[in-house]
Amino acid sequence: MSTPRLGIGVIGAGRVGAVLGAALRAEGHAITGAYAVSDASRERAEDLLPGVPLLDVPAIVERSEMLLLAVPDDQLGPLAAGIAETGLAPGGQLVVHTSGRYGTQVLDPLARAGSATLALHPAMTFTGTRADLSRLIGCPMAITGSSTFLPVAGALVVELGGDAVVLAEGDRPLYHASLAHAANHLVVLVDQAREALARLGVEDPGAYLRPLLEAALDESLRHGSRALTGPVMRGDAGTVTAHLDALDDLDATGIDGRRGDTGDTYRALARAALTRARLPEETRAQIRELLEDPPTEDA
Repeated sequence: MSTPRLGIGVIGAGRVGAVLGAALRAEGHAITGAYAVSDASRERAEDLLPGVPLLDVPAIVERSEMLLLAVPDDQLGPLAAGIAETGLAPGGQLVVHTSGRYGTQVLDPLARAGSATLALHPAMTFTGTRADLSRLIGCPMAITGSSTFLPVAGALVVELGGDAVVLAEGDRPLYHASLAHAANHLVVLVDQAREALARLGVEDPGAYLRPLLEAALDESLRHGSRALTGPVMRGDAGTVTAHLDALDDLDATGIDGRRGDTGDTYRALARAALTRARLPEETRAQIRELLEDPPTEDA
């Protein structure tokens, strides 16, 4: 199924909205307007959506056949309710949001007003630049909607170059948690490792880590926990102890004016690794004891 050429209004010209708007524009859709509040969003709209007028929400709603709502999760419900309360949304208008957390229930006020509602979430991290356009090709995209409108969501995904995955309404929170846990916490983990190496004088910590991390990521994506290596998996209690001592010293001296948190993260992730390790119970218990949280200063 292909979608007819639509007049699309982009509400939220952030990293996601501006990029998806540009991708849909390249497929022949007209972008009727964009809502951008911050200077960064305005600059992004100027770069990715040149010539598109920056308008307020009511103006965009009035002139658009499809609304692309690309706003933070907590703003989505109030935005949908606010648009519905204005009475501006005509029956038959298509409303698509890009939140990973929500399905279509968050858009129920607009559905009751006669809009067709869909959820479409690309499973990728956006930079808000033209580089994202090529990254959409082959990107998995979770779609949620009624059986009537799912083919429309599938057609939009095809136009964006992605691969559609149908997701039930009730599965969205766990779906989004899994992606956020993987992507966001990976950034924290890598940043902690970069900070530690920088403290040792490594000039380019990112470049130093790249071969190791790319290999580990590839293996974990292919084989899951079977890719785990290291002292916890081997039961090397002495090495785990040395790691904890070094990281606790690092945290105590502080990083960029704040107390470090790498030791806490190491303990939490090592405990998770321990549950996946095949070790004799005596060795497992020894390492589990090492990984207990240290007492707080005021304890």
